[in-house]
Amino acid sequence: MSLALSLCLLTIIFLATIGAPISLAMIVSAVVYLAVKGQDLAIAGEQIIQGLYDGFVLLAIPLFIVAANFMNAGTISDRLTQFCLALVGRMKGGLGHVNVVTSVIFAGMSGSAVADAVGLGKVSIDMMVKDNRYTPGYAAAITAATAVIGPIIPPSIPMVLYALVSDASVGYLFMGGIVPGLLMSAAMMALNSYVAHKQNIPLEEPVPLREIPSVTFRALPALLMPVILLGGIYSGVTTPTEAAAVAAAYAFIVAAVFYRALSLRSIVEVMRESSRSSASVGLVIGAAMIFNYIVASENIPADVSHALKGLEISPLAFMLAVNLLFLILGCLLDASTIILVIIPILIPTCKALGIDLVWFGVVSVVNCMIGLITPPYGILLFVINATTGIPLRVIISDIWPWVAVLVVCLVLMIIFPDIVLWLPKMFGYVPNS
Repeated sequence: MSLALSLCLLTIIFLATIGAPISLAMIVSAVVYLAVKGQDLAIAGEQIIQGLYDGFVLLAIPLFIVAANFMNAGTISDRLTQFCLALVGRMKGGLGHVNVVTSVIFAGMSGSAVADAVGLGKVSIDMMVKDNRYTPGYAAAITAATAVIGPIIPPSIPMVLYALVSDASVGYLFMGGIVPGLLMSAAMMALNSYVAHKQNIPLEEPVPLREIPSVTFRALPALLMPVILLGGIYSGVTTPTEAAAVAAAYAFIVAAVFYRALSLRSIVEVMRESSRSSASVGLVIGAAMIFNYIVASENIPADVSHALKGLEISPLAFMLAVNLLFLILGCLLDASTIILVIIPILIPTCKALGIDLVWFGVVSVVNCMIGLITPPYGILLFVINATTGIPLRVIISDIWPWVAVLVVCLVLMIIFPDIVLWLPKMFGYVPNS
């Protein structure tokens, strides 16, 4: 390891340790690397600009953020919750099942776990803890866990980021996330059902059958959004980026025209919040571009690939080892950092071992999303804590069964690649391996 790279890594570790934003820590450490190497410091700015402006697919990210924020501002969460309550609320552990199913539907609109947790979290938790049906810790834990589904079922902002660094097809990545997302949902519903029976949680009062059509009609405009979004992509009418623009426009029309839930003030606030979130993501992407330049300059991907080849490691062993690493890193690092900085180092090895990049991408994104609920970093735990006031230690004490269930699903995706690849192959995808 060169002196420049050593100082670069020490700088980012130090800055991250004292609480500096990871994007700024990456930029400063990259500047340290360039200075020690005697290279032009303007390379840092050049890499940021090239990375952001050359990636047309990156336009999908702010558009998906806008769509999710319009949905959150437009009473969509309340209508979806009522629809899901009519659908599965009569089952044992009904409100827990409502939490899962609502997240599955909302996942087809937002592409963001944080948007899911913010949009649905407080509504779902308030319903669950009312009259002491569920403990606050359990309600918060299942809400955080179900929000993980948001970026797995398309659209998915992390998958767009992965496509940027791997050149894998965004459409096939989206398609590959559908079955894993449903598998994770089924596993969480099974765990919720087990807990409900074990604790003898009483049944909810069922929604009368005569009211189901009206509840469905009120939620219908929101329910159509995933159909329009994915239909446009897979029919070839729109690219993923164009579909994101359609999603943002549709979300605005639904919230403003159909539900009449937007005022001029709320529209301005949505755009302001979307700009803030997009800038935050863009800064991380730009910082990652500088790091990718450093990684390429140090020839790290080739060195890693050569070292692993020397070990004669099998593709399955590689996948298990890498995902164990990701689970550990997920406790400490932001998901976007893992996707933009760590994964590009491993892509050449995946190609050398014949590992399909769509399979690797979906599994990696699932792993990174599990990191969102894994202490101590688990950003969704902090989001739920901030929006509900439930103490962090209470949420953490109840989150571990949900982490375990999701890890089991992850292992199944690694052992049985067709969980990810079956649907893409049905639509003509030919895996690399």
